[in-house]
Amino acid sequence: MNPEEFFQEIENHLLLDEKPSEYLERAGESEMFCRYPFEMLSRMKETKQSPQYHPEGSVWIHTMMVVDTAAKYRTRSSAPRAFMWAALLHDIGKPAATQYRKGRITSYNHNLVGEKLAREFLEAVQAEKMLIEKVCGLVRYHMQILFVTKGGKHAQLKEMKRRVDIREAALFGFCDRMGRGNADVKREKENIKNFLRACGTTEFQ
Repeated sequence: MNPEEFFQEIENHLLLDEKPSEYLERAGESEMFCRYPFEMLSRMKETKQSPQYHPEGSVWIHTMMVVDTAAKYRTRSSAPRAFMWAALLHDIGKPAATQYRKGRITSYNHNLVGEKLAREFLEAVQAEKMLIEKVCGLVRYHMQILFVTKGGKHAQLKEMKRRVDIREAALFGFCDRMGRGNADVKREKENIKNFLRACGTTEFQ
């Protein structure tokens, strides 16, 4: 199987399976995950995360939880292909960005690194430009819900609005926040509502 065929096989499961993680866990043990560009995904298995924010474990475990959550909401997405690929690729930058700092695991700027690597990944399998741009937008700005609701210096509302659909970013952000071991549905829905209010957009349902 060549990379383009494997990409299509993964996409079929992302778009059709109730729990795409079941296929991805099997695929992750295959020889294809040792080959470029899929070895970028394989690296997530060995990348640890802060237990305070990600008690579920590695980046891969978190990603599988996000993918399965996204699968529950993909019919509400305006661009399901990009939505589901973003779910799989949103933390592709963490293996490169993760460091130990003063006894803590950090992954500063993994969204920026992730945008670059997601683009490289998708170009390597010859994905079309429109898909690449939509996925990379979600990858780059998937942390904005946290930054905006906390009023942080990293909030980039104007820039984000130029590149991504705000409601799409909100739906994706909700899936990302729910894909962790300590997720609180009520709290995360409230965070999304606050994010959308800050963006001047209709509330999340």
